[in-house]
Amino acid sequence: MQDTAWFVSLALMGLLLAVFVFVWSQSSVREENFTPLQKRAYRLRARLFWVLVLTLGPAMIYNLVDLPYQTADARERDAQVIDAVGHQWYWQLSGNEVRAGQPVLFRVTSADVNHGFGIYDTELRIVAQTQAMPGYTNLLRHTFTQPGKYRVLCMEYCGLVHHNMIAEIDVVGGAAKE
Repeated sequence: MQDTAWFVSLALMGLLLAVFVFVWSQSSVREENFTPLQKRAYRLRARLFWVLVLTLGPAMIYNLVDLPYQTADARERDAQVIDAVGHQWYWQLSGNEVRAGQPVLFRVTSADVNHGFGIYDTELRIVAQTQAMPGYTNLLRHTFTQPGKYRVLCMEYCGLVHHNMIAEIDVVGGAAKE
């Protein structure tokens, strides 16, 4: 199958090359005045440009105005913030209780080696993930929809006790404890 695709590609490239050579060879044969044709083509191109701007411009604005994305400032102002630092072999979280339905901003970094920051629901299905890297803070925004105990597991092998690198986040339906 791959050999056939290779030969078809070569044949099509050869055909394209032949067309280019033919057009190039014919282009220098005649010296005609194409000024009137060029002016008509430029007028047509200008009209087409304005038709596209006047039809696609409003369509673009109409589609983009109601996008559900908040600005980064609004998201961070409304979000519950949890600082997460990965260590060999535990997670240090600045808080472990959040409210369901309200955005959470995780600021994830590492104190030593790379770790994978994975959040799993009560049935151990992954709901969000990012990397925890030394010297860099990744921002992970997630909104928990269901109350329950969520687990934070390391998703990147980081040493002998990697399997024990577990933290819990308690997602509550009401107001979180301060």
